[in-house]
Amino acid sequence: MEQLFDDLEDFGSFDDAISGDVRDPYTELARLRDSEPVQRLETSGALPHEESLPMFIVYRYEEAQQMLRDNETFSSASVIAAFGPVLGEKVMLGMDEPVHGRLRALVQKAFGQKALARWEDELVGRVGNSLIDKFAPNGKADLVKEFTFDYPSQIIAGLLGLPEEDYPQFQRWSISLLSWLMNPERGLAASAALCDYFAPILEARRIEPREDLISALAAAEIDGEKLADEEIFSFLRLLLPAGVETTYRALGSLLLALLSDPMQLEAIRADRSLLPQAIEEGVRWEAPLLTITRVATRDTVLGGVQIPAGATVMPMLGSANRQDDRYPNPNAFDLFRTPKGNLGWGHGVHVCLGMHLARLEMRTAINLLLDRLPNLRLDPDGDDPHIRGQVFRSPTSVPVLFDAQ
Repeated sequence: MEQLFDDLEDFGSFDDAISGDVRDPYTELARLRDSEPVQRLETSGALPHEESLPMFIVYRYEEAQQMLRDNETFSSASVIAAFGPVLGEKVMLGMDEPVHGRLRALVQKAFGQKALARWEDELVGRVGNSLIDKFAPNGKADLVKEFTFDYPSQIIAGLLGLPEEDYPQFQRWSISLLSWLMNPERGLAASAALCDYFAPILEARRIEPREDLISALAAAEIDGEKLADEEIFSFLRLLLPAGVETTYRALGSLLLALLSDPMQLEAIRADRSLLPQAIEEGVRWEAPLLTITRVATRDTVLGGVQIPAGATVMPMLGSANRQDDRYPNPNAFDLFRTPKGNLGWGHGVHVCLGMHLARLEMRTAINLLLDRLPNLRLDPDGDDPHIRGQVFRSPTSVPVLFDAQ
């Protein structure tokens, strides 16, 4: 395991360890959605005398949306229980109102559409172009290894104002943080290393602010109250898995969907205004994260099923997004389908804070790849590229050919 994350080359091993090599979870999810929309699973307590609570998996869109809306009954505190040791006890993803709202309001400005407009050319486009520069002369590439994996982490590092030479190390830490559940020692070491790394940068930005996210967080205040260092560190550590992992996966899946369907790819090549709806359809069709976790704060009923206080409740986003009475022919990627909200970005107060950034990154990436790589197409000799995983979903390779530049 120790080696697994040192070279970052072996995407397959990483995904197998985290998420399993499962190509099609959807057939089984559809069966469960029809037969048991809110499924109760018995679990055994950790200790013999301990009373064990059942856990519940929610497969239908309506109930999943209802619970994500009701953050009072369905708390996010389980995120702190699972990831607190590496992300910090102050991690926003695991907070409930009103503390969550206060923190979110502070950082929201940095991720609003207005703030992102200025990053579009000077950061997002620049990172995309510099990655494409490396393989454009070759006439072939693996877009996961050579583009989608590095792209969001370099953008996050740029938003934070980190020096470019630190990007590779920053990325290794982010992978190690994610591996925390399988390799606690490594996750904790990465978490501590990130705090040590950010501390002097944060101090410097307090004295001399710059045009970057760390400066914005250092200066932000609500009702005259500034963020504590620990709150800032927790947010910065959360940015790694949240800002890097999901975007690289969603972009990889969208690219594979488009490249596997030349007609839809040509439509976008000819009319780039179709990109926003292609991105939303991509996130519906293959959510980068199939499920998330909540804890019931009180006895409640969901979809006619009794749920006791303290039980874990998991909305299965990947199932809700392929519900056939909501999305006709749900297993097909179809950028022309009638737009309808999906749960791929989450829902409610914890809806993805970085979704505007992720959309901007995906839109810019596809524009650049189409503009700079003429006749871009899947490599017919590529090694069976496919999307896989039971928790995280994405392709581990997207081999392409194009006319060398």
